[in-house]
Amino acid sequence: MPVKIKFLGAAKTVTGSSHLVVSDKSEILLDAGLFQGRRHDFYELNTAFHYNPRKINALVISHAHIDHCGNIPSLVKNGLRCKIYSTHATKDLSRLMLEDSAKIQEEDVKYVNKINKRLGRLTVVKVLYTKKDVSNAVRRIHSLAYDKKFLVSRDTYVTLFNAGHILGSSIAVLDIQDRDRNVRIGYAVDLGRKNLPMLDDPEIPPGLDYLIMESTYGGRVHAPIEQAKVRLKEVIDRTIGRGGKILIPAFSLERTQEVIYLLNELFKEKAIPIIPIYVDSPLATEITDSFVNHSDYMNNRTSEAINHGDNPFEFLSLRFVKDQQESKRLNVDKRPMVIIAGSGMCESGRILHHLKNNIEDSRNTVLVVGYMAKDTLGRKIVERQRFVRIFGVECELNAEVVVINALSGHADKNDLVNFVSACLPLKRIFLVHGEEDQSQILADTLSRSGLDVYIPAKDEEIELV
Repeated sequence: MPVKIKFLGAAKTVTGSSHLVVSDKSEILLDAGLFQGRRHDFYELNTAFHYNPRKINALVISHAHIDHCGNIPSLVKNGLRCKIYSTHATKDLSRLMLEDSAKIQEEDVKYVNKINKRLGRLTVVKVLYTKKDVSNAVRRIHSLAYDKKFLVSRDTYVTLFNAGHILGSSIAVLDIQDRDRNVRIGYAVDLGRKNLPMLDDPEIPPGLDYLIMESTYGGRVHAPIEQAKVRLKEVIDRTIGRGGKILIPAFSLERTQEVIYLLNELFKEKAIPIIPIYVDSPLATEITDSFVNHSDYMNNRTSEAINHGDNPFEFLSLRFVKDQQESKRLNVDKRPMVIIAGSGMCESGRILHHLKNNIEDSRNTVLVVGYMAKDTLGRKIVERQRFVRIFGVECELNAEVVVINALSGHADKNDLVNFVSACLPLKRIFLVHGEEDQSQILADTLSRSGLDVYIPAKDEEIELV
């Protein structure tokens, strides 16, 4: 039987990454991401498996973002019994992310069901998984080092290369013995960019036959990373000038730490006034501690600074908020301040309460520092829709909205083209993890160089000939 790839998620979209590689003797799953979107779709799509979890021989997790690891507990609940492989940093960060995902689901479901009951609605929302399910799942994760080839099934080896996207992220390379030939598949989803704060640049895996690659920004070019700090200063100065707050919905993993890193630099340079900086996320607090513990996954500059006591995640005006009551008090505190809170796409977590209480005040700013997927609240804010619904209540968007794409941890069009060029020759390239227009622009660009490029649909299965 020829090797096949079935594209289960993040096909012509950017959420719910998961792809199944099937050979004569193995079924290897690449990522088990959570589909993020409206509540009804969230539950339905994350419980519909178009394969048998019990037959999976190995699951390889590229990194700890929830759209890549967030559905692992659901799989284990539904019969997954194989080992799960990732880097050591990804293993530790995935545990934190999954525990938080379960906690957020339980809190949100309780809140929404209470609202529904009060309004006389019969709808009862369910959780996808619990903290106990998470505990059962993370026990199956085994750590692999970068650049070490490891046998994960009877005919398949895995090697992890540094993806340069977030702490511990990897490009997974599968070497599959298919009768009299070796098939070498690279999985570069998500791929980082050069010169990110704290991280090394992405590695180039050698000798690939096929490449599965993201296309999130396949038609766009990012501003230089250095511009992010300049624009951050401008937003803070402008908002403080009118006595407002800066709300930053940020992924607790990586983006929050990057923003803290830049704020620390601005304070050190005396480029902005000293104002309170609140990281309102118990998860971000634990993840930041984990960053310090896994400083060996950072670039030399950051790692050496931490080892010599110059921790970029510690400065005078920075406070990590754990207590829920303290979080609520921020909404009645009228001082100018920065509030960084999860989640990044404004679909859950404490950011929703801050938006609900502050989004109608024109003195405030919502600062978007990451990608917002289609149909999420974050995307509606980016589009500056006049009214947005938060916890079932319509709110008028009067706050200023600023988007800084320069901090993106995703490769842009030029980065992706350069990465492909460094991987040549390739038999075929599959573009995933991108909205269709972005994937198509990148496909057209690569095809003009004579490359075989394909954009698979969700649940499409393709033989590797």
